[in-house]
Amino acid sequence: MTRLNPVVAEVTARIVERSRETRADYLRRMDAARDNGVARAKLSCANWAHAFAGQTIGDKLTAMGGKAPNLGIVTAYNDMLSAHQPFERFPAVIREAARELGATAQVAGGTPAMCDGVTQGRPGMELSLFSRDVIAMSTGVALSHDAFDSVIALGVCDKIVPGLFMGSLAFGHLPVIFAPAGPMPSGIPNAEKARVRALYAQNQVDRKTLLESEIGSYHSPGTCTFYGTANSNQMMMELGGLHLPSTAFVHPETGLRDALTAAAAKRAVELARSGEGRMADVISEKSIVNMIVALLATGGSTNHAIHLVAMARAAGVLIDWTDMDQLSAVTPLLARVYPNGSADVNAFQAAGGVAFVARELASAGNVHTDVHTVMGRGIHHYFQEPSLVDGELVWRDGVKESLDTDILRPASDPFDREGGLRLVQGDLGRAVIKVSAVKPENRIVEAPAAVFETQEDALQAFKDGKLDRDVVVVLRFQGPKANGMPELHSLSPALGVLQDKGFRVAFVTDGRMSGASGKTPAAIHVSPEALAGGMLGRIRDGDLIRLDADAGVLSTVGVDLSTRPAATRSPEHAGGSAWGYGRELFGAFRHVVSTAEEGASVCFTGPPVATAWRDSPPDPNVVDRAVDA
Repeated sequence: MTRLNPVVAEVTARIVERSRETRADYLRRMDAARDNGVARAKLSCANWAHAFAGQTIGDKLTAMGGKAPNLGIVTAYNDMLSAHQPFERFPAVIREAARELGATAQVAGGTPAMCDGVTQGRPGMELSLFSRDVIAMSTGVALSHDAFDSVIALGVCDKIVPGLFMGSLAFGHLPVIFAPAGPMPSGIPNAEKARVRALYAQNQVDRKTLLESEIGSYHSPGTCTFYGTANSNQMMMELGGLHLPSTAFVHPETGLRDALTAAAAKRAVELARSGEGRMADVISEKSIVNMIVALLATGGSTNHAIHLVAMARAAGVLIDWTDMDQLSAVTPLLARVYPNGSADVNAFQAAGGVAFVARELASAGNVHTDVHTVMGRGIHHYFQEPSLVDGELVWRDGVKESLDTDILRPASDPFDREGGLRLVQGDLGRAVIKVSAVKPENRIVEAPAAVFETQEDALQAFKDGKLDRDVVVVLRFQGPKANGMPELHSLSPALGVLQDKGFRVAFVTDGRMSGASGKTPAAIHVSPEALAGGMLGRIRDGDLIRLDADAGVLSTVGVDLSTRPAATRSPEHAGGSAWGYGRELFGAFRHVVSTAEEGASVCFTGPPVATAWRDSPPDPNVVDRAVDA
């Protein structure tokens, strides 16, 4: 048996100790719910009749027997999101599969599912992060009928899987299986898409040319094919043990996809009958660490520096950015998928995909192998891949050698000896930076600040040529309390153009960047945020800022911020973030939301989560990036 990496073991032990009280409380509540018995035995005849009033005669007769499991489907279907459009047909597939095993299935409820690709750079983006908690609450409402013996969760994209995950954990006494829809077929090459975006940012091509390029990229049902937050979600659900193995990146419009959806339903029925595989046991301190490592090993989305904290908290597990940073330092980077490379997730899957990554991480001792999953105990279940043979679903071992080492490499010969995420900190606070897509020569920037309150102002300064210099673009008042912490991906092409001109460029913000953001070094999620007293509120134009991703530094140079008053938001900006496009409905969220490092959530009561760096300074002997450098 491969020995677990000592840093992975130490970080896990620290998480277990830090989470002792909250995890015990969570499991106590889940045990109590389980011990109350199956849902159908607790409902009165009137309750049960209401639950099945709209069902078919056959399902009513099955339900009247009182012994058949009833699956609750929570769906994020809408046909505006390409990734979620296939979910329109999934409930029918699930119902029929359940009936084959003498069980029933119902759509328990739906959740909202907004698209960051549509709202990017628009006021609606200020609702994006908060939508995660609304989805969690919606999942709770759907399952509150207490009429279900297991759950099938249908979701793929950015905030949707984290929200479904959090909401389902409130019913963690039940088995929960996530059934994804899969990616769309590949469109135009990612490098070409990025080239056209850069040209448009410089007014060198017209909007028609840009639109034709974008339509060539996003062209059919399925998830966008770059490795952003949506596809990072799928990687984490696999290594977290909530998918059937290697289901993440199977195309939606295939017989294999429908067969996998049916198999997920049948597995949910089996788990309901056996009493095994409840979500509270699948999601533990060890599986959370596995999810973090899977994200890091593949250069996944920085959005999960926020989401994972909230997701873990829903299971009573307390993690922070120090944990992620120390795990990143010992996690080999195994994949190069756009924006960390030129390939898309379809090429990643063809090269070996999730099964190869799972096997390599387990063999190298980077993940816990003795975890519970919906397939049973052990991560080895996720070394397999499905296929259809004469119409039957068959599981086989995945490839043991990468079929394209430009996309996927073994742990013995990784693209980098560490993962794609680092913690940076200093007098400006704590932030994260995704370095897997940033070339080593661009990871250290020391330059004067250009301070903005909105991305529109920053983009205008770029268009006016005012940023054609070495510069650290500071965009503040973008945190969860200020305006819901929108993604700021609209700035990426402009920042990339400046960097390509040869300038030393960095970006610092208390907001978020898209999971698709890449080559420009960006210290994001700065915490505390400016509106909550963070030092970004004291930065002025021209202040010298140093961002050193290699040393983990984010600080001013020759500036004493403690002597300055904090800036206040311009009245027009403060007012604009409070109303319009539904933003006025979320005033209470902005008032009570936790910090970015605490998950930027409104779902948890009680005192703020104590982070490891406050409990005790990190042991410098645990992680030393200078070793083997």
